[in-house]
Amino acid sequence: MPTPYLVMTPDLVIADANPVYLATTGRALEEIVGRPLFEVFPGNPNETDPDGGEGKVRASLERARDTGRIDTMELQEYDIPDGRGGFDKRFWSLISIPVLDGTGVCRHVIQRAEDITDYVLDQRQGGDDRTRGAEWHRRVLEVESDLYARGLELTASREAELATARRLAALAGVALDLAAADTVDDLTRIVTATGLGALGARGAAIAVRDDADLLHAVATPSLGAEAQRRYGVMSLDGPFPACAAARTGRAVILPDRAAALVFSPGMAEVLDATGTEAWIGLPLQAGNRILGSLSVGWAERHVFTSQDVELLEAFAAQCAQVLDRIQTRAAERAAYAAAQGMAEALQRSLLTEPPQADDLEIAVRYLPAAERAQVGGDWYDAFQVGDGSTMLVIGDVTGHDRYAAAAMAQVRNVLRGVAHSQPESPARVLAALDRAMGDLAVGTLATAVLARVERWGPEEAPGQRLLRWSNAGHPAPLLIGCDGSVTLLERVPNLLLGVDPRSARVEHAVILPPGATLLLYTDGLVERRGTNLDDGVEWLRQEAEKLADLPLDEFCDRLLAGLPEALDDDVAILALRSYPDRA
Repeated sequence: MPTPYLVMTPDLVIADANPVYLATTGRALEEIVGRPLFEVFPGNPNETDPDGGEGKVRASLERARDTGRIDTMELQEYDIPDGRGGFDKRFWSLISIPVLDGTGVCRHVIQRAEDITDYVLDQRQGGDDRTRGAEWHRRVLEVESDLYARGLELTASREAELATARRLAALAGVALDLAAADTVDDLTRIVTATGLGALGARGAAIAVRDDADLLHAVATPSLGAEAQRRYGVMSLDGPFPACAAARTGRAVILPDRAAALVFSPGMAEVLDATGTEAWIGLPLQAGNRILGSLSVGWAERHVFTSQDVELLEAFAAQCAQVLDRIQTRAAERAAYAAAQGMAEALQRSLLTEPPQADDLEIAVRYLPAAERAQVGGDWYDAFQVGDGSTMLVIGDVTGHDRYAAAAMAQVRNVLRGVAHSQPESPARVLAALDRAMGDLAVGTLATAVLARVERWGPEEAPGQRLLRWSNAGHPAPLLIGCDGSVTLLERVPNLLLGVDPRSARVEHAVILPPGATLLLYTDGLVERRGTNLDDGVEWLRQEAEKLADLPLDEFCDRLLAGLPEALDDDVAILALRSYPDRA
């Protein structure tokens, strides 16, 4: 080859040079092989170029290496060492050429380096054609022909860059649309509606990889329903660009039908089914994970410049980010639904149906907050103890999530055990519960009202009962007399459970006549956003007075029906109504 050329490894270490290159630069082969290019030929800084052109030449070589495509430079001034500590002024016509192996990996980079110093200097000096011989005119023709060809290449390159810039501007708008995509179908629709127009393509397909090494592809309608049917599910080892890109993490470029058939004979069917001639398959990669691939097809043969490939890779990167976000959100929703289902099942299993006796009726209700998960720390409980008395509990553990539900389960179960061991005193039960929460490291705060309903009074007053209760920082119970009068059983409450297990706990007592109704509730029933607690309690008192004559179940339902549709907090209620002794 008469033109000077230099062969380098991908990290720009000199591997070989032809004799013309060595003669042009005045170097011996053994002097330069094995050394980095810019160590052998460092740039000569000057007023217009601080690194003497080294940065431009390096960028050209790296572009060729990284894109796998020839890179043509404009006329380049690049001085070379003269061996005496100085530099010879030189002008070069440089072309960087990648050498790829069978897998498309760049193994060497060739630099074609035509020295045109004599031509440039003569043009600058304005030499006289009459004094020049035939050899000089041959040289001029040779250089000018080379520069003309180079000019055409650069013109085409600039036109391609301009077209790329226009497509890039169009894809900037696509990026805004992609931000709103919530599903793979949304992603494909946006690629169809705006992305294909910006790329000038006929159609595209988004293929998503699953755990079974299958690709689930969604193709744009422009490729036809038959293509979607045939290639909707593909093996990762399949003979298609989408499969190879998702499998290897590298782009697959098929500029025409011939290239497609060399890649895989099965591509003939793809081209015929989709009405395409050229394809590119690009991996959709998020970090180290390959999520799938983006395949884009053109109806006619398509020449892929390095700018085209870079643009398509940028578009694929945007799609990959959106796909990663979609998959992450879907996984989060699935995990949330599973956790919520488990927690809700736990809470519902603990909110058991109350016992019923001939002379006592108990009704319970639970409503979750509209803006929170369907689980929380509110609970109720009712059970009978050994002497026939009935224990009633309403409580609220801090929090509104599965942790609150788990803590509520611990508190409820410990309270039941303590209440059965010493049922005669609600205050003693709460004190023992408080100590147990500390010993068992339950690690939560809770409010609660524990009440005991027991037979009481002379034989001539059957059905009369005694209500004893202890309040650990909870809203006061409501007592509705058989005449419809409403009394708030408000006393100075004790500390919340979980604050100080040594704090004193007291209990209170009141007669519960036949026909009376006791209402226990959590704070969600009376607390409203934008209003104070006193207003909520007054609303509850008035509602209870209006509904006092209703059957107990209807009383509870009508009471809850008066609440806003969007609750700020969970609501639990437990209502007990006594009847004359029927024993």
